[in-house]
Amino acid sequence: MTATPRTALTIAGSDSGGGAGIQADLRTFFACGVHGMTAITAVTVQNSLGVQGFTEIPADVVTAQIKAVAGDMGVDAAKTGMLATAEIIQAVAKTLDEVHIGRDTDTPFVVDPVAASMTGDALLREEALEAIRTELFPRATLVTPNLDEVRLLTGILVTDEESQREAARALLEFGPQWVLVKGGHLYNAPRCVDLLSDGTQFVALDGPRHDTDNTHGGGDTMASAITAALAKGEGVPDAVASGKRFIERAVAESYALGAGVGPVSPFWRLAD
Repeated sequence: MTATPRTALTIAGSDSGGGAGIQADLRTFFACGVHGMTAITAVTVQNSLGVQGFTEIPADVVTAQIKAVAGDMGVDAAKTGMLATAEIIQAVAKTLDEVHIGRDTDTPFVVDPVAASMTGDALLREEALEAIRTELFPRATLVTPNLDEVRLLTGILVTDEESQREAARALLEFGPQWVLVKGGHLYNAPRCVDLLSDGTQFVALDGPRHDTDNTHGGGDTMASAITAALAKGEGVPDAVASGKRFIERAVAESYALGAGVGPVSPFWRLAD
């Protein structure tokens, strides 16, 4: 009999184009060898050219999905992606407490605060951003914002190493155990340097910057790879390093699809 794999839950929106959101999370969980489970928060209408619209799922349906899988199958680690509204964010936070997922439990919780588009435009209203700050961050084992999300959440424009550290400190004040300030959107930098901190230590994770425009789903994929590693029992620094290695290869192996921005690819793990 095949051994039962570890489980990971993603609470996020569906991407009809398959490159980001729930679809990217499940692709990554599979490639990392964990069983993926979902609580869908919104159904988007999108393709490689962008998001044309979305419909959020009622908050009580989102919470019912979380309770259904947590109560029966168990959750070894969880993550969030697109949460759409303050009501959904508040409902998710309350439900996570009820099923014992989060930084003060045995189940790690990663918050990928999907708050900005690929062009840096805000995807959430201020009340939803505030709910992320006050409801999700205090429950998070790790938060993984990109630089546009850092700006929306803290008001800090990251331009160099010092402002990246300043942003990490500001994010930690909202209550997460760890923060990962991703440097992929610092396009003038020759390398892609992500900064991991728990307020005591600052760890710079240096990596190559690949010459490709096909980066759709990159943030979701990295957060999912980290969540998968946490589900397998790795500590946060090792899990983040594992996620960093995964996304570097996924970006290197990204492919063109459609007339716009193609997705990063988890297929390299299957080839290896």
